[in-house]
Amino acid sequence: MSLGDDEDRIGELRAVAHPVRLQMLSLLTGAAMSAAEVARELDITQANASYHVRVLARNGLLREAGTESVRGGVAKKYRYVGEERRSGRRVSEEDQALQVEAYAQELRRRLADRRTGSRGMFTDAEMWVTPEVWQKVEALVHEATVLVHEEAQPPRTDGTVKVNMQAFLFEMNDGREVDR
Repeated sequence: MSLGDDEDRIGELRAVAHPVRLQMLSLLTGAAMSAAEVARELDITQANASYHVRVLARNGLLREAGTESVRGGVAKKYRYVGEERRSGRRVSEEDQALQVEAYAQELRRRLADRRTGSRGMFTDAEMWVTPEVWQKVEALVHEATVLVHEEAQPPRTDGTVKVNMQAFLFEMNDGREVDR
């Protein structure tokens, strides 16, 4: 991996280390939208939405997905690029901490918006398992995240429900090794 790859990944992590941008990425998974549409959906100003869309696009997290005519002008529509192209690259602890904090803030916001009485699942695990079990868990969670992203629909599409999914999976130091 080159230094340029590391710099690209750091830029990506800093781009998503903001709760509004995390919301945008989730929103733009299900539909291509203009900054104005994103602003209306997230109840933020169009200027604010445009700024955050530019940050995400500049860091390779959004791609242009067409245009639409708007009052004599043209508005670009954007779509989330997806996780598949960014896996396996190392980043600094500081940048990881920024991203985790952004996810934590976003989870708190989403929990406050949780439908009363709805089903949900929370799990926490710090334990020892065989490598085979761990590989199976990783594969199942990966399959679930791919499914949810591939099947994402535009906001408020008939027959859909708004959902939250966050997953953090990683191997931990076992106390016998030094983290490098």
